[in-house]
Amino acid sequence: MADLFSAAHESDDDAPAGTVARPHASAPLAVRMRPRTLDEVLGQAHLKRPGSPLRKLTEPSAAGQAAGPSSIVLYGPPGIGKTTIAHVIARAEGRTFRELSAITAGVKDVRQVMEQAQRERDLYDRTTVLFLDEIHRFSKAQQDALLPGVENRWVVLVAATTENPSFSVIAPLLSRSLLLTLRPLDDADLAALVDRAVADERGLNGAVTLTPGARDYVVRMAGGDARRALTVLEAAAGVGLDRAAAAASEADGGSPAGPVEVTEEDAAQAMDHQVQRYDKDGDQHYDVISAFIKSIRGSDVDASLHYLARMLEAGEDPRFIARRLIISASEDVGMADPTALQTAVAAAQAVQLIGMPEGRIILAQAVTHLATAPKSNASYTAVDEAIADVRAGRGGPVPAPLRDSHYPGASALGHGEGYVYSHDEPHAVARQQYAPDPLVGKDYYRPKPIGAEKRLVDQVAALRRITRGE
Repeated sequence: MADLFSAAHESDDDAPAGTVARPHASAPLAVRMRPRTLDEVLGQAHLKRPGSPLRKLTEPSAAGQAAGPSSIVLYGPPGIGKTTIAHVIARAEGRTFRELSAITAGVKDVRQVMEQAQRERDLYDRTTVLFLDEIHRFSKAQQDALLPGVENRWVVLVAATTENPSFSVIAPLLSRSLLLTLRPLDDADLAALVDRAVADERGLNGAVTLTPGARDYVVRMAGGDARRALTVLEAAAGVGLDRAAAAASEADGGSPAGPVEVTEEDAAQAMDHQVQRYDKDGDQHYDVISAFIKSIRGSDVDASLHYLARMLEAGEDPRFIARRLIISASEDVGMADPTALQTAVAAAQAVQLIGMPEGRIILAQAVTHLATAPKSNASYTAVDEAIADVRAGRGGPVPAPLRDSHYPGASALGHGEGYVYSHDEPHAVARQQYAPDPLVGKDYYRPKPIGAEKRLVDQVAALRRITRGE
C-alpha cells in the first residue's frame, strides 16, 4: 500500500498523512502535469456536468460523508484519466487518500485500509478515498473483502479497470457502486494537453516550442493516450534540447538562447513506432476482430487491411486471424464465390508452414480476396433455419425409400422400397420425396443473384421442380 506518487514526490512534513503530495521537479512530465481539479481533466464532458455524481465527489465532504455515490468504478482504456480522476477526488477537503494496486495487494492490505478508514472517520471525521487500480486483477475473494467498507461507507472506493466491469467486477460490488465509462480522448484533446504541457510552469515552462509537424507527430503517436502523449513530448523535447546544446557548444561554447524549436525529426527520433493499444484477452481483442470481420463483410478492403495490420502489429496470433477468415469465407462470401473458402483454408495452412513475418503477405491476399468477393450468407442462414426446425421438433421419420436396406431384415420392413436411383434418370435427377413428410416443400436454401451464386437461382428452382414433381 502506498500514497499516490509517494516515491516520486518531495516529502512534506506538514502534509497530513494520506494526502496527495506535491510532484518533485524530477518527476516524469505526465506526473507533473496531472490535473489538480476536475475542470483541468481533458475530455469526459459527459461526466463533468454541474451536479453530476463525479462533480459531487470532487467537492468537500459534509459531516465526514462523501457527497454523491459512495463508490465508483471507472472503466476505459489506458491513459484517458482514470488515475487522474482519483487524484482529483482525493484533493477535496476532509479526504484521506489511500492507493492499492490489484497487482500487488492482497486481502490483508484491503482489511488494513478498512481499519484505518474507520479510525480516520471516528477520530478525525475524515473520509478515506481508496483508489484501487486494475481491479479486474483482483480475485473474487479479494473483491469480496471490499464489500463491508463500501457498503458501510468506511471508504469511497474509486476502482479503475480497462476491462469490461460486467465480466471483471463481482455483481455485489457493482451494485453498490456507480459505473462511469470514460470515453477515448480525441486529437483535439491531446493537442490541447501538449500545448498546456509546453507552456505550463509545471511542465516544460516554455523551454521549447513545437513545429506544427512535431505537434501533430506527438498527437498521432500517442494513439489517444494522454500519458503516452506527455511521455513522447518529454522525450522529443529532450532530443531537441540536446541537439540545440550540442550545436551551441560547437559554435561558441555557450548555451542555446531562448526556446528551442523541437522538430518532427526530433519527435521521430524519440519515438519512431506507435505502440498498439491491444489486449489479447480483453475488449480490444474482441473489438478489433469484430471490426475486421465486419469490414470484410462490408466489402471495405482498405479497412479490412487496416485491422489486419493492427492485429499483426499488436502481436495477435496469425493462426487465430486465419481461422476467422475461414469462417468468414463461408459465413459471408459463401456460394457467391466458392473459391473464397479455398483461399482461406490455403492461407491458414500456408501461415502455419511459413510463419511470420512473411505470413502477413498470405493473410493480406486472403483478406483482399474475401473483402472484394461478392457476398452471400444464403448457406449460413439455410443451415440455421434447418437447425431451428430440428430443435423445434419439426421433422419426422426418414421416408422408407431412403432408409438403409443393406442389413438382413431391412427389406421385410420396407426399407429402400420404391427408391429411384438418380443416375438412371435424365440429367441424373430423380423425382422423389427426400424430406420427411412435415417438411415437404420447405425451402431452406435461397440463393442470391450475386456472383457465382447467381447461376444457382434458376438451377435450384429447376431441381426442386423435378425432385418435387412440380
